Amino acid sequence: MQRTNFSELAPCSIARTLDVIGEPWSPLILRDVFAGVSRFEQIQADLGISRKVLTERLHHLVDQGVLERRPYDRRPRYEYVLTEKGAELVDMLMVMTRWGDKWLAGEAGPPVLYRHHTCGEISSVELRCNHCGELMNAGNVDPLPGPGAGR
Repeated sequence: MQRTNFSELAPCSIARTLDVIGEPWSPLILRDVFAGVSRFEQIQADLGISRKVLTERLHHLVDQGVLERRPYDRRPRYEYVLTEKGAELVDMLMVMTRWGDKWLAGEAGPPVLYRHHTCGEISSVELRCNHCGELMNAGNVDPLPGPGAGR
């Protein structure tokens, strides 16, 4: 499969992330694995994705260190689990979920709710500054060149 390597276009963390999950199936596969749908046949049935495309996507996500293959019987058959790197991508997907719930869910409401383990309440993800704890959004931050920006 020939894909554009976005990270070669510019030193950009968004472009680098798109190289890992920038096509539509990968975030949905990560969503399924996070929700406990972890075996090939289960993922394929849930998404209605072709076996060939699912195989390619799973290999890519494993190669990128986002998923890990673990045998679950002697045939061998494998299930897929999130790595630490993959779990952090799910954090990003929860932010996307919040946006989709706000702007696209309609009157029916959100299709998925998140219960926070610490307090037991249903909640949504918000971006907060790791220094002061205040909410962060596009209206109150300035993008500045970082050490990896180059020229």
